[in-house]
Parts: sequence; C-alpha cells; structure tokens
Amino acid sequence: MAVFEYRASDRGGSLHQGMETAADLQAAARALRSRGLTPIVLTPSAGAARSAVAPGDDAKAAPKKPLFSSRGDKVTAAQVLRLTSELGVLLHAGLPLDRALKVQIDTAEPNAFKAMAEDILQTIKSGRSFTMALEQHAEVFSGFYVSMVRSGEASGNLAGVLTELSVYLERSKAVRSTVVSALVYPAILAVVATLSVAVMLGFVVPEFESLFEEMGEGLPLLTSVIISLGDLVSAWWWLLLGVGALITVLTRRWLATPEGKQRMDTRMLTLPIAGSLVKKFEISRFARTLGTLLSNGVAILKAVDIARGTVSNVVIKEHLEGLEPAVKRGERLSKAMQPEVFSPMAVQMVLVGEESGRLDAMLLELAQVYEAEVEADVKRALTLLEPALILGMGGLIAVIIMGILMGILSVNSMAF
Repeated sequence: MAVFEYRASDRGGSLHQGMETAADLQAAARALRSRGLTPIVLTPSAGAARSAVAPGDDAKAAPKKPLFSSRGDKVTAAQVLRLTSELGVLLHAGLPLDRALKVQIDTAEPNAFKAMAEDILQTIKSGRSFTMALEQHAEVFSGFYVSMVRSGEASGNLAGVLTELSVYLERSKAVRSTVVSALVYPAILAVVATLSVAVMLGFVVPEFESLFEEMGEGLPLLTSVIISLGDLVSAWWWLLLGVGALITVLTRRWLATPEGKQRMDTRMLTLPIAGSLVKKFEISRFARTLGTLLSNGVAILKAVDIARGTVSNVVIKEHLEGLEPAVKRGERLSKAMQPEVFSPMAVQMVLVGEESGRLDAMLLELAQVYEAEVEADVKRALTLLEPALILGMGGLIAVIIMGILMGILSVNSMAF
C-alpha cells in the first residue's frame, strides 16, 4: 500500500486536503470519488515511488500529445467552447470531472477533439490535475485558459470557473463575428465590382472594336483608352490572373514575416476609421482577459503577461510591454498605461478601480464599453463603405459605357 497526498473538492465546492492510503493512484482516486470528492491534485507523498510526477514538473515530464487524429483534422475553437460550456454544466449538476469528460467523449465523433478528450481523461485518471492535462495541449488551450482552470482547482470552484470561461469565449467569439460579418457584404460588393468591370472590358468592349477601326486616331481619348484596356483584358486575362495570384501569395508571405506584420499593423493604426476600430478591439480584449483573470485570483503580474499575449497587433503589444515592469516596481497600473494606447477614459476607469479595490470589475466594465463602441464603429463604417463601393462600381461601369458612346457618336458624326 502507498500513501498519497490529495487536494479535492466536494459537490458544494469546498476544498479538502489530506492523505489517502491505497494500492495505486487509480485506487486512491476511486476511494476519493466514493466519498463524494473530485480529485484536483493527487500525488504520492514524500518518500513514495519516484515514478510519480511532481506538481511543479508536470510540464517537463508530460510529453506533448499530437493534436491531429488519423483523419488529419484538428481541434477547433468551437469545439473548445462546447467542451468548456458543457463541462461547466455537468460539474454544476454534481458529476465528477472524469465522468463529465466521459460524457463528452461518448457523444463526440471520431476526430481530433475526441482523441484530445480521451488523452485528458487518461491524464486525470493517472492522478494528475486537470491543469496538467490541459498543459499537454498548449496548441489548443491558451495560457489564459490554463491559468483560469488552475485558479478554479485551487479555489475548489472549477465548475464556476468553467462557466465563466465559456461566457468569456462566447463573448469573444461574438465580438469577432460582429467584425467579420460586417465585412462580408463589402467584400461581396468588391468582388462583384471587379468581375463586372472585367466582363465589360474583356467581352463587351471588344465587340465594338470593329466599329471603331475606321476612325483610327480620330477616336476620343477616353474611347481609345477603354479599347486598349479591353484588348489587354481579352488577350492577356490569364496572365493578369497569374500576376494577381502571385502578388497575393507574395504579400501573404511578406505579412507572415516580423517586418511585414510590424509595418502592416503600424499602417492599420494610422487609417482614419480602421485605426480607431483596431485599437478599441485590441484593448477591449486585453481588458476583458485581465479583468477575468484578476477576478479569479490570478496574480496581477501573471495576469498582465497573459492578457498582453492575447493582443494580436504587434504595435499595441509593444506598448503594453511596459506594464509588467512598472507593476514590479510598485507603480499603479493606471500610471503605467501609455496614452498612445489607452484613452483618458480607460485610464480613469482603471484608476477608479484601483482606488475602490474593484480593479477586476472596472476592467470588465471597460471591456464592455469598448466592445459596444466597436460594434457602433463597425455599423458607422459600413454606413459609409457600402454606398462608396456601390457608387465606385457604378462609376467605373458608367465611364466604360460613356467611352463607348462617345466613340459611337464620333463615328456617326463622320458618317454625316
């Protein structure tokens, strides 16, 4: 028989610590569950077999499992959201963590998500914590996610933390979907405009070329230019497509480099409408992540580091690098917030949170304010962008038609 140290939570969310004697880790875990306790950490006590994994060494000792199934797919953000939400519901209903995971596995199709869930379940059954199991899949679960789960295990409120995590993920998905959905219609208009102009130049304009041949150099300048463009498109359309595809590929590769992303992100922040939108979107995500972590007991230095990692714009991320050293020096977070990134309203709200001892709540409120402004700015931008695209498409086609009509009128005037 061996002795194991455990930390477990009961169905009421209370945390229990103690020693359990059993033949192995699995038997110790079964004994705890039989008493209505959900194991959070279960490790051999000092002097036990060295084959056990110590809590501080889990990231090094546990090999990283592949995220790809035999079908070659991978775990999606939607699957992570579903796992988080359903685990929170099942744990609130009183099911132990291993049984809740088993329910997820039994209802999942054979894919990468099911393989990952089975691996997490095996890790938990071996006596290690849920946090250790998630850290083996760092490509799926971010540092923010793992830190939230760790805080839930430490406080014995894993069910509540998972529910809060699902709300956070759902809100982040909703904000991203608002921005992406808003860009769909303008993108369709841009594609339709490009195809319409290409069809006009490649198929319609060449039909009038024989009518204008007798005019020679007597054609109006606009008509000559349109005829030349029509000849170019009809004769070299395949080359134009190839050049466009090559430029797209080279641009994407350049944007994937640190220099390209730096220049692109810098340019985005200087655009009249998009710059303000990007800044508010990034700061809202930073504030929501930081507020959520602080409200669940994560240390402020760790929380700031994780929240900064959720920012995708490298320029804003560089400005946020000064927050952590400032907090280490004992400065207030509001004092370290740079005006190039944070508005006076944001600084004031953080200062009020620090003064009142409700920094986490004020950060979450700041995130709500910025998210509402992002949605309003997107609608305002669409109000201007959609008519501009329609007018631009109509203007290009009108110029082409005008050029053809000018040519026809010139031919008629010469005939008389």
